[in-house]
This record gives sequence, C-alpha cells and structure tokens, in this order.
Amino acid sequence: MSSARRPLPTDLVALVSFDGRVHSNEAKPLDRMGLDERAHPLDSALEQWFAFATGKHTSVSVRGTTIRGLIAARRRAKQSAWEVDALIDVDEDEGVALSLFSRMIAGIVKQRAERVFLRLDADSHVGDAARKSGFFPYARETLYRLESQPAPKRTEDPFRPRTRSDLMGMFQLYNRTVPANVRAIEGATFREWQAAQESWGGRASDLLLEEDGIISAWLRVMTGNTGRFSLITQSERFNIEEAVQVGLSRLHQSQHVLCLVPDYNVGLAGCLERLGFEAIACYTPHARRLVKPVEEMAQEHASQAVPVN
Repeated sequence: MSSARRPLPTDLVALVSFDGRVHSNEAKPLDRMGLDERAHPLDSALEQWFAFATGKHTSVSVRGTTIRGLIAARRRAKQSAWEVDALIDVDEDEGVALSLFSRMIAGIVKQRAERVFLRLDADSHVGDAARKSGFFPYARETLYRLESQPAPKRTEDPFRPRTRSDLMGMFQLYNRTVPANVRAIEGATFREWQAAQESWGGRASDLLLEEDGIISAWLRVMTGNTGRFSLITQSERFNIEEAVQVGLSRLHQSQHVLCLVPDYNVGLAGCLERLGFEAIACYTPHARRLVKPVEEMAQEHASQAVPVN
C-alpha cells in the first residue's frame, strides 16, 4: 500500500532505487518545453531538495522503503496561483497519482493558493487521475518547432517595448482575443490574470503594437539556442504573418524556434504551418480552483431598485 508524505533525507537513496530507469516528468511547465523532460532519479532528488529554498511544495509516494512517485508544485507570478512542475508516477498507478494530488493540494492550500494549474500531454496516463482530483481540462495546445530559420525577411517593425503602465492594456487585449471559457479559468479578473502568468525560464521581452492608443498586438520573445515566442493580435493594419516575421527577425540567431499555440488561436497555427513550423507535441492544460469566489454585496438605493411581483 502506498502513502504520500513530505520527502525525508533518506529518500535520496530510495529515489535511486527506481530500478535505474529514467522516468518521464508527466507535468509540462512552459519553461521546460522543448528540453529533455526526462529526469534521472538522483538528479530529481537533488533538484527537489534544493527546491525547498525556493518555496516549492514537494511530496513523495512511498511503498515500503521504495519511492513510487513524486509531485512538486511552485508559485506562478503571485502566491495565489500555483502550478505542478514535476509529476513522476513510476508504476503508472492511479492510486499513487491520486494520493500525490491530494497531498499536494492540501499543502498549497495552507500557503494561500487559490488556483493550481497542471499541463499534461494530451494522452497522458495521469489525465483521469487529475480529473478525479478536481482538475478541469479547459483547452488544448500545440507546440510548434522551426528547425532551421530561413534568412530573415525584411518587414516593418512597429512594435515597442512594454512599460509598466501597459499591463491593463495587455489585459484588455487578452479579454478581446481569448474565449470566455478560458478567461474564466486563467484570468477572470485583472488580479487573477497577473497571478497566472507562467515563467519562461529566462528573460523574455514583451513587445507591443499600439494603434489609435489601443494595444492591438502582444509579442513575447526569448532569445537563446532555442528561441521562443508567443503572439496574440487583433491588429487591422499589421497582419499575423508580418507580426510572426518580426518575432523571427528578433530570434534570427537561435538555432531552433518554439511557439506554443492554444487551439483557439487558429490564425497563428495556420501561419506557422505555412512558414515551415512542425507540430511536435499536443498538451491539455488543466486547472483547479481551490477557493470559492465570494460575491460582494452591493448597496442599492430605493430609486434604483427593481420591483419584484
């Protein structure tokens, strides 16, 4: 019988007894996409111990003296939003996964988490356990990869760097371009949207297109050997391919380029395919709300009251 608990120093030895195999991390945080997502047991153990200093919450599932699973969660942009960034289920046992989820949720609730996110492969074996643990799948995403870039295409670049005062305008663009069912989970309010922003694992640059005083496109890029970018746009003057070309021009020194595209952004997906990007993975983002929103009472004056018969 397995039970979930916080790790102990002796677990370093037990983790190595995962029979020497390399087990995949079922959780797919944004900052590790495109990397080797497998983890050797000893490397995972050391990483988890050092993670305590950064505010992670980690639990292991134990059967006898052997570790059969591990889960770790971390904060996103703010303390109210968390995400699962490590999930290893050695035996692909639903009971192990359920106990890990239960332990993790109980732990982060104590740290004032209001929501927790989890991204899985579309065909992950832990998907059923996640749903039984209260996680709700709310979209689908495709990871696109460009293996080698053609020579940069000259194009107009009207984008400017983001300033602190742009946050509300970016949120308004998000509201105009993202379906209501997704916004209800990721960013029902400005505060929730800010809290749920994901780490890219490096220094990303936010570039904005402003038209008639309104932010109409948001391009995020991160340079490196493997470059990354994302794009949401509602521009009527600057088409989506021109915006993608701006992103590629800023990543011209990267050997590979990645872009994660949600299923509702069909225009971007089609553009990437025309430019030679290949779909290499499909994911299902999940979320669970840990607290029930409280509806505020609003004062009503007699002159504004609606009579009820």
